[in-house]
Amino acid sequence: MIGTNSRTSTLVAHDLKKSYDGFEAVKGVDFEVHRGECFGFLGPNGAGKTTTMKMIYGAVMPTGGELEVAGLDVRRSEREIKRRIGVVPQENNLDDDLKVKENLLVYGRYYDLPRKLALQRAEELLEFVELTEKAEAQVDQLSGGMKRRLLIARALINDPEIVVLDEPTTGLDPQARHLVWDRLRALTVEGKTLVLTTHYMEEAARLCDRLVIMEGGLIIAQGSPAVLIEEHVSPQVLEFRAGSEDLERLRPVVDAVSDAVERTGEALLAFTADADALMERVRASGVEVENTVYRQAGLEDVFLRLTGRRLIE
Repeated sequence: MIGTNSRTSTLVAHDLKKSYDGFEAVKGVDFEVHRGECFGFLGPNGAGKTTTMKMIYGAVMPTGGELEVAGLDVRRSEREIKRRIGVVPQENNLDDDLKVKENLLVYGRYYDLPRKLALQRAEELLEFVELTEKAEAQVDQLSGGMKRRLLIARALINDPEIVVLDEPTTGLDPQARHLVWDRLRALTVEGKTLVLTTHYMEEAARLCDRLVIMEGGLIIAQGSPAVLIEEHVSPQVLEFRAGSEDLERLRPVVDAVSDAVERTGEALLAFTADADALMERVRASGVEVENTVYRQAGLEDVFLRLTGRRLIE
């Protein structure tokens, strides 16, 4: 077993590495996921989070370090691990030639489920993801949100201990996204462990009990969303919008009384613990500000502070 807390954890990594033809995609990461929690991997493109997820569900094998999933070593127990996890891929790989319920029943055969049990689970899962009325519909008749929910139902057909979700709500409208969130929260209430990647900071903040932020194949921060916000950014943010010249004049004013200041486009973001005092300073400066937005700091601020605002393709 890895570490002294392995018995209370369902997923443990120590110095985990993965290389492809000399390129080190994951450079030695440590993390531990407890049973019944939602654990997130955040990071810009190329950070190593997708490779890490693939090692968790057995799509690729580590080239270094240790990884246990459901208490089993991924190198020695690949087949058993795959029986005990469910995977919701980012891409839609449902079978369009089958009806909605048939997608679940066929998948149940991969796990050698007796037909009666597979049928029972399929019906329960369709009710769980609110697709009972679509049971006999063709998959290509479903909306994007319905397909995502069907993918979640399919991942649960074997009653897995761990559910791995790769960008579970990408491309969904707000209503569909909130419905998926509700279903995922219900799974953690049932005691299942969720491991997910997402580019939506609101999604991470709402769903994840803890998360890691990756960059360049390394974990650069980890903790609960609240702890990460407290550790890395000040609690209040003022966004000042003005013309370029006015922003240049405003910069030294807010620099003097802010914990951190960032320039983004035609705005200055000032992080502070006392927004009122900062506003008084700005008013007294005489610099003309077109618009000011006040908000609480969030997980997106942490993410951008740690990984930068430069677009990574």
